[in-house]
Amino acid sequence: MASPKKATTTAAALAAATTTTMMIFAIVQQPTAVRGFFAPPVLPSGGRAARMMTPLHATESFQRSLLEARFANKNAAPDSASPKKITIVDDDVTEKEHVDDGKEKEKEKEKENLRIQNSILRIAASTDRGQNADSSQKESVSALIASLESSYSAPKKQTPPDEEAGANIIIIPSYMTGTWELLYSNTQLFRSSPFFLAGRSTCKTNEEAKRYDWFCDMHRAALAISTIGNVRQVITKRGGLINEFEVKVGAVPFLSDLVPGWKYSGGLPLTIDGAIVSAADVSPVPSSSSSRDEKNPMEWEVHMDTVEIRGSNVPILRNILDSENVRLRSRDLSKVLEDNVESYVVPRPVLRTTYVDDGMRIVRDMDDNVYIYGRVSTSEEPTDYSGVLPDLGVASLLEGFNDAIAKIYL
Repeated sequence: MASPKKATTTAAALAAATTTTMMIFAIVQQPTAVRGFFAPPVLPSGGRAARMMTPLHATESFQRSLLEARFANKNAAPDSASPKKITIVDDDVTEKEHVDDGKEKEKEKEKENLRIQNSILRIAASTDRGQNADSSQKESVSALIASLESSYSAPKKQTPPDEEAGANIIIIPSYMTGTWELLYSNTQLFRSSPFFLAGRSTCKTNEEAKRYDWFCDMHRAALAISTIGNVRQVITKRGGLINEFEVKVGAVPFLSDLVPGWKYSGGLPLTIDGAIVSAADVSPVPSSSSSRDEKNPMEWEVHMDTVEIRGSNVPILRNILDSENVRLRSRDLSKVLEDNVESYVVPRPVLRTTYVDDGMRIVRDMDDNVYIYGRVSTSEEPTDYSGVLPDLGVASLLEGFNDAIAKIYL
């Protein structure tokens, strides 16, 4: 038979277990949220169970929280046991992602444009700037040019006027100024000159334009013995355009014509050198989509000024050509024609720049002929031809002969 002390201990344990069971049952059956927690269960007053709850008062809040958490986990959905991923949307991060995406697209666009330009330059180099290009090669270049033009967006920001020079001074954007060399054209290279552009603009009908095209082709055929050197444009921020067209012609092309009985039909390595330099003023035309006060920097009106020969290596003639008195002053001629011919209108051809970047510029004339230029420098100064010796190249010929054969040095 159990002792009274042991019986008392057993009874106390049973009472505690009964109390705990009643608490759990009460919480499950009658949950009442009070400030995020369940209210304590209502227990029968008096008796051993009531006395046994007194020591639990200090830990009552902790026990309630623990029981709430257990029952919440038990009744939750199966996937709620695993931690949820919380997505935090940060406006700064999102904006940065958009900026980075835009930069990547811009880099891809630059790579594609560079690939297209390299393809154009390969054809230009193999055909002497398009002079020897066949129809298929010209079509290939036309397709490549169209790809560049279709993806190009002209800069919206205009170059502000020069306050010191005055608001009426024409200002050309800096991305258009500098020295540019002609790399390719689908027509005669000399037609890039303001002189020939002005000549074309005098044609009033398509029939006249066709006759002018024929004249230009015959002009080049007549000068077949000449070699076209560098063709460049120098554009200044003040609106000046200087076109330099360098050419070489055999000085003594056929010895058999000069020496009777001479069977050798070749010539001597002597050339007549010179540059046809045309100067003009360009002014951006008014934008068609805005007021006439706003100018379009991508479309220019060309006003022809002077034509002269610079850098001739012909003795005596050099001194004459260097004089300003022998310049062809087209504006003076135009003034005379305006005063005496009622129907005469000063020719002002228009050039359209359809693509430009740091290294390449694509220009179209009124007939949609294409001229592709490459920037060689940012200099706005024309070429200085004063260093060309007026000796028909004899000095350089003798110097080369001495270095290669005679080897006589003092």
